[in-house]
Amino acid sequence: MPRSLYGRAALILILPVLTVQLVVSVTFIQRHFEDVTRQLTQGLGLDVVYISSQLPDEDPEVVVQSGRALSRQFGLQFSVVDTAATGPLPARRRFYDFSGSVVIDVLQEVVPNLLSVDLPDDKRVAVYVELPAGTGMFSFDRTKVSASNPHQLLVWTLAAGAFMTLIAYSFLRNQLRPIKRMAAAAEAFGKGRHVPYKPGGAIEVRAAGNAFLEMRARIERQIEQRTLMLSGVSHDLRTPLTRLKLGLSMIDDDSREDLENDVTEMQHLLDEFLSFAKGDSEGEPELIDPIQLAQDIVSGYERSGMPVSLGEVEGTGSARLRPVAVRRAVENLIGNGVRYGTEARLSVRVGERSVRFRIEDNGPGIPPDQRGEAVKPFSRLDPSRNQNKGSGVGLGLAIVTDIARAHGGSLRLDQSDDLGGLMADLVLPR
Repeated sequence: MPRSLYGRAALILILPVLTVQLVVSVTFIQRHFEDVTRQLTQGLGLDVVYISSQLPDEDPEVVVQSGRALSRQFGLQFSVVDTAATGPLPARRRFYDFSGSVVIDVLQEVVPNLLSVDLPDDKRVAVYVELPAGTGMFSFDRTKVSASNPHQLLVWTLAAGAFMTLIAYSFLRNQLRPIKRMAAAAEAFGKGRHVPYKPGGAIEVRAAGNAFLEMRARIERQIEQRTLMLSGVSHDLRTPLTRLKLGLSMIDDDSREDLENDVTEMQHLLDEFLSFAKGDSEGEPELIDPIQLAQDIVSGYERSGMPVSLGEVEGTGSARLRPVAVRRAVENLIGNGVRYGTEARLSVRVGERSVRFRIEDNGPGIPPDQRGEAVKPFSRLDPSRNQNKGSGVGLGLAIVTDIARAHGGSLRLDQSDDLGGLMADLVLPR
């Protein structure tokens, strides 16, 4: 089966039409050949019987002269064959000459003194009959016993079928165009893009289009409400935290440092909340160079003196991505690698249909049975990581996963073969 909707619809349309045309054409042509051939052969057989009955029982030369004179009136050619000199009478027929078998059968029924029927080709026919004076041969044109090939019928059938197929394809294309536009809008929405779409086409297609628009609107409202709620909560908590920091700075006590650390951790938690709330909403999709973006990110870490290097770079080309969101996702993965290890490496591969950012570190990694839990919000897998680097909020991988899904991509976690730690693949479609 074809994989595309166009191919399957065309197959559903063309296959029955071709089958019906083939069956009707074969049936008609077969009946046309058989009936017309039978009628023509019966008439010619009666002519042969009449001529044979009118020939005198005299010298072969007289028989030939009389036979030729009578045969000429019926459009036939007559001669007497010396079987002793010529040998056995020919009885040829090509295996695909179906009308020829009808000719032979009818002549055997009509001509009682028939000896043989020779059908060497489509042009001539030779009928051998037994006469008192010897073996007579009647030869004539094949068109006297067989219907001519209905070429015009076949040509008109093919022309009409091709013309009607083109008309049906144009109607089919108009019906499938709204479905393709809806599929393109759904695919773009899955990649975080908003493509204008207006339902059209048949009633069922319009209903599916309206359902898609309602679903897209609900999802956008939910994303907007989540963003506003988390942003509002994080923003409102900044003011009391600022007052707490100011109040703690005025306290002269041994416990002040611990309280300031708690406030700093709360501040960090709020920053992570804001990052998670922003998610993929930072900026619009742009046509950027993923390799240049990776080089800029690594250069920034190198200037800061952090152990981050640029690994293997494959492919060339650009991709339509949100650069701010993608940068945040890559930096979160690199930050986790540096935090729980001593080295991180960023690699980029630009494929034909996707872009892959690979971040590897030499830390303890994440066990395979805990990788699904690691990408959930507020999930902390500290027992499997390095406790000397402190505990995180649990939103880093969740932010990366959210950004990947917003682009229509995915985040894959595995173990690095080179560095031995965690290997995170951020795969985004182009």
